[in-house]
Amino acid sequence: MHKFLERLEHGTLVVDGAMGTMLHARGVSFAKCFDELNLTNPAAVAEIHREYIEAGAELIITNTFSANRFKLGKFGLQDDVQKINYAGVELAKRTVAASYKDVLIAGDVGPLGVRIAPYGRVKPEQAREAFAEQIKALADSGVDLIVIETISDLYEMQEAIKAAKETCDLPVVASITFTRDDRTLLGDESMQVARKVKEAGADVIGVNCSGGPSQLLRILKQMKQAVPDAKFWVKPNAGWPEQVGGRIMYPADADYFGDYALSFRAAGANIVGGCCGTTPQHIAAMKKAFESAPIQTSEVLETLEVSEIESLDIEQPTQLAQKLSAGKFSICVEMDPPRGLSTHKLLAGASLLYDAGADVINVADSPMARMRMSAWAVCDLVQRKIGVETTLHFPTRGRNLLRVQGDLLASHAIGLRNIFVVMGDPTSIGDYPEAMDNYDLVPSGLIKLIKQGFNMGVDHSGTSIGQPTNFFVGAALNLCPPDIDNEVKNLHRKIKAGADFFLTQPIYHPDDGPKLIEAYEAKHGKLMQPILAGILPLVSAKHANFLHHEVPGIFIPEEALNRIESAEDDGAKVGVELAVELIEKIKGWASGLYIMPQFHKYDMIAEIIDAVK
Repeated sequence: MHKFLERLEHGTLVVDGAMGTMLHARGVSFAKCFDELNLTNPAAVAEIHREYIEAGAELIITNTFSANRFKLGKFGLQDDVQKINYAGVELAKRTVAASYKDVLIAGDVGPLGVRIAPYGRVKPEQAREAFAEQIKALADSGVDLIVIETISDLYEMQEAIKAAKETCDLPVVASITFTRDDRTLLGDESMQVARKVKEAGADVIGVNCSGGPSQLLRILKQMKQAVPDAKFWVKPNAGWPEQVGGRIMYPADADYFGDYALSFRAAGANIVGGCCGTTPQHIAAMKKAFESAPIQTSEVLETLEVSEIESLDIEQPTQLAQKLSAGKFSICVEMDPPRGLSTHKLLAGASLLYDAGADVINVADSPMARMRMSAWAVCDLVQRKIGVETTLHFPTRGRNLLRVQGDLLASHAIGLRNIFVVMGDPTSIGDYPEAMDNYDLVPSGLIKLIKQGFNMGVDHSGTSIGQPTNFFVGAALNLCPPDIDNEVKNLHRKIKAGADFFLTQPIYHPDDGPKLIEAYEAKHGKLMQPILAGILPLVSAKHANFLHHEVPGIFIPEEALNRIESAEDDGAKVGVELAVELIEKIKGWASGLYIMPQFHKYDMIAEIIDAVK
């Protein structure tokens, strides 16, 4: 067994911290080529190596992070790859020899600084050749292992590992860096990365840079779950960098790293150190933590309970899902997209509703088959600019199977998770009666596609989509249907397909809900899915009469019609009173409200929310 791998059998190794941070602190500009300092200012590089060794580092990394032909070419040094890498290794070897300590030396290989095909112009074989050139120089100079680090592209990492394995017989550490969402720049999640890196031939799987210790501990646990028998390398940044007074500052201090060192070891890390922003003080704190809490070799690889680790890899449910699951009364308010480009009034209305206490803004998609702005765009704007969660209305009408699935992927990609599946209004009643009105899926079919397909990671044909979606799916329910048996049958079909919750048509009789629920439960047992009752506040006597006489399925009690008739100019005020009274009566069976404002009277809805919250 190679000396480096053998050392890993006897405990957790402490590796050094940042080189660039330390050089910059000595006055070297970030615009300079740090690797060239191996030739032009070797004393500065050697001094940093010495400080890390004195702090307790058992493995140091050469100052060759950017010493490849592509990055050196930006400084006109592309012909000096071998010379700069040789010099970097010699500096590290002389410093170790002077310390009289048994310190390992890793040849450092960073990203090429170019994008690899299929997402860039550099062909894989060109990338592999550049990596091989640098790795050969490092191996020929006598390093103990090769560290390929801070790679954010899995394609690039695979070429680098291949180059290392073809060029030398040294152990290879392959360390990936992640963005804030725990994914690589190309969207690969940690468990997938760990498996791919292991399959490519890496001897040690690594994660470095990224965020601070908290994020990397989370990623380490996920990687450990994916490849339980692998060796792991962890080097976090000292938190996310901030610019203060023209200087780059990192918030995580040495003591914080000392606290996390034991957590990294317990989670399965075999090598622990620091990346950007870390100093010899951070490394000393980690070394001290290990020495103060020695453990047996067999304990090093212990991890947390599998169920606890698994939960870290699952996206959290939406706020609406969590609230309904906890039995909390939830309020959703519907808004229509604008008919033109301006979104100012819509956002102002959403802000008012959110401030009043609305939990979710529901965005309709082409209501009444009228041309409006894309509902996705409105959901995205509301979530980003107002900060309130949205529910996207997703009609099946007008979408073929290809478009349905593409639209679902797009919705998930921009952060939409609550989906309300409906048939949609026929184009014959709208702005373009001649427009295509076909569809491949009925609502229950779309619900099944989402819940039993996309949320399981496959499309309609059973082909993998790479990562499961996390949609929380609602369906329509009519509490006062003309044929109650048929509605019960439709309700059961949607539940079997996987519907998570139901939004109802507007109701005006509080006993509409219990009647349909009782009919359902008599045939199919307990109804477990939450129901958000539709509330459409009356604005005037004219409005009430129109709904009662001309809109199918809406029946307004005579008493309510009389009260709003008598109100005359105060119709909206009475409409609020009627809505609040109705809401109080339905709280026994409804899990929440689905309020539909009329004529953009958002202030009226805010009054209702204030009264029932």
